[in-house]
Amino acid sequence: MAEIELNDLGGGVTMLTLNCAPVNALSPGFLDAFGATLDRLEADENVRAVVLSSGCKVFSAGLDLKAAQHFGPEEQNDIARALNDDFLKLFAFPKPVIAAVNGAAIAGGLFFVLGSDYRLSAPRAQFGLAEVRVGVDFPVGPMEIARATLDPNTLRRLMLTGQPITSEIALQAGIVDEIVPDDDLLNTACTKAAEMAQIPPKSYALVKAQIRSETIGRITTAVSQGANAPEGGWFSDETLPAMQRMIG
Repeated sequence: MAEIELNDLGGGVTMLTLNCAPVNALSPGFLDAFGATLDRLEADENVRAVVLSSGCKVFSAGLDLKAAQHFGPEEQNDIARALNDDFLKLFAFPKPVIAAVNGAAIAGGLFFVLGSDYRLSAPRAQFGLAEVRVGVDFPVGPMEIARATLDPNTLRRLMLTGQPITSEIALQAGIVDEIVPDDDLLNTACTKAAEMAQIPPKSYALVKAQIRSETIGRITTAVSQGANAPEGGWFSDETLPAMQRMIG
């Protein structure tokens, strides 16, 4: 089964389903496949809006810590590059993206949500940025996207505690726009996508670029200056033991 699935729903709406079982763990290959899919959807004039969903019980659990604890500097930089490049593609995507968050969106997995334009959550979904507990800082792309989409106190709470929050708290913080019963989640997301697909596409792209251009510029500048390949790799001497504690 493909890790990224597309389904044309008609009316200019396409569903993009993350299906990297069991938890949509992030790897360079998975993220790059996601970014390449966005490129394809951007180029397709018949696509007017995208529903971003998960085929797993969680939305995305972030980095696979069992694999990541064995990463050398080259592999560390490869995942940092993918986080920068591919979440930037989502953040800059010129068409409406509606996220249907059916379960936990944690650490790097939260950026599928923060990069989307309208976010629907199932009641039991959780949202968090666990990087500090894993012993890593944030690559520039995710960091700037978080700064652009989270208020300062939510940013502080999520990043400095590393603990998840409930869908109700996420709604209050503006991380999600609606909480929808599980059985209605995809239908509601598709209805919202069909509604947003009616917005004039050039105007939508221009306004979205107006909102996000400063953040996009900071990310692209940092990447051009070497942010995708920090000297010595992404991890520090604290990362391995922190990962091992998280894994148990």
